[in-house]
Amino acid sequence: MKYLDAKQLDELAKFDTPTVCNALERFNLRPKTEGFTSALIRSIFSDRKPMVGYACTAKISAMEPGTKANEEILYQYYQSLKDCPSRPIAVIEDLDEESVGSFWGEVQTTIHMALGCNGVITSGGVRDLDEAYGLGFTYLAKSVLVSHAYIHMEETNTPVTIGGLLVRPGDLLHADKHGAVLIPHEVAFELADACVKIAAAEMPVLNGCRALEGKPLDIEDLKIWRSEMAALRSK
Repeated sequence: MKYLDAKQLDELAKFDTPTVCNALERFNLRPKTEGFTSALIRSIFSDRKPMVGYACTAKISAMEPGTKANEEILYQYYQSLKDCPSRPIAVIEDLDEESVGSFWGEVQTTIHMALGCNGVITSGGVRDLDEAYGLGFTYLAKSVLVSHAYIHMEETNTPVTIGGLLVRPGDLLHADKHGAVLIPHEVAFELADACVKIAAAEMPVLNGCRALEGKPLDIEDLKIWRSEMAALRSK
């Protein structure tokens, strides 16, 4: 598999995640109801810029103490971040029915940033919000927690499910304050151009409404603008 380089990832990061979702629809690779996280996963720092990168996956639990074997799994996970051929994103599934312990805090965010990872998407909880924010780390999570409890890593380099989204190791993800979307590898190199086109397609409606400057909107005009938008989206 060929990975996007830093420049190509940065180009995709210029667009918000809803625009990326819209652009992906142009390729007709999946139903419009699939490929993104549910409302359960929210951005903890809403002012963060979009992040784009490749998934390094793991599963955690905090209900019971971990073992030496779990410690070894953790170091295997760290190695996967280090070995990621392009920008890594941590994607962590919490196996506990109700999250009780956070894997994330100042220590883990600092370790991850040293390994080239600047953000996490997790079905678990996060903490040390001030410290993580100050470090520039991005949190997309299900909850905010107080304790780490008996947190340990159960599995790594395995498929995980985050807010209804199945993510495999090496999957390409785009995430911002709205949530996360999975980008199929077969369209990754075309997606930035598709984002430009999908944004341009909205201009007949946006420009038409903005030009009114307080005047009443004529529904017949709106029909024309929407028809133009639909035509541009289909190209």
